[in-house]
Amino acid sequence: MSQYETAVTRYFEAWNATGADTLAEAVAAAWSEDGSFTDPLSEARGHADVAAVIAGVHEQFPGFEFRPTGEVDGHHDTARFGWELVSPADGSAPVAGFDVITLAEDGRIRSVLGFLDRIPTA
Repeated sequence: MSQYETAVTRYFEAWNATGADTLAEAVAAAWSEDGSFTDPLSEARGHADVAAVIAGVHEQFPGFEFRPTGEVDGHHDTARFGWELVSPADGSAPVAGFDVITLAEDGRIRSVLGFLDRIPTA
């Protein structure tokens, strides 16, 4: 597994973590201490803020799971990948997008720039 695939795997583990302690551990494993997350709807810096954004999405979409779409593409310290937010109950995916991550020297995420391709209209 490449450094990019490893980082993206940890990223999805964080986004799919439930419970405050599990989420905090997963965020710390995926992001550097001052790592950031930015998309059109939110901006966060540091483990606590990133965990709060993830927890907020879980509140809005309880039981949904983030899943990768396609392959991870990376070079130098940057990678990009697609994703969907999927309902295990019926397979619907009301939210989808792609993210660009920059890795720190230790392989954890330094920054995420998220782009939303599909969001619910109501």
